[in-house]
Amino acid sequence: MEYSYPLNPDWTTEEMTIVVQFLEAIERAYEKGIDTVELKDKYKEFKQVVPAKGEEKRIGIDFEKASGYSAYKVMQLVKNATTSKIKMQP
Repeated sequence: MEYSYPLNPDWTTEEMTIVVQFLEAIERAYEKGIDTVELKDKYKEFKQVVPAKGEEKRIGIDFEKASGYSAYKVMQLVKNATTSKIKMQP
């Protein structure tokens, strides 16, 4: 599936990379599964770039519309995870 990531043109290249890495981690949670610690680390880095809840929500909604993958649902699962790895069910 081809789609573009919801990026802010005001971000630096490094910030864009951090956001893309987080969104790629969300993709992996759906496609292959991902280590919960790795995903939490990516989320912490993402929150350094996108500290505002409103912007985080907008990015999540835009990403879900483009990809079908919900960052919100993944992070809810990670928050309540009792295993070291998660995989989202389609």
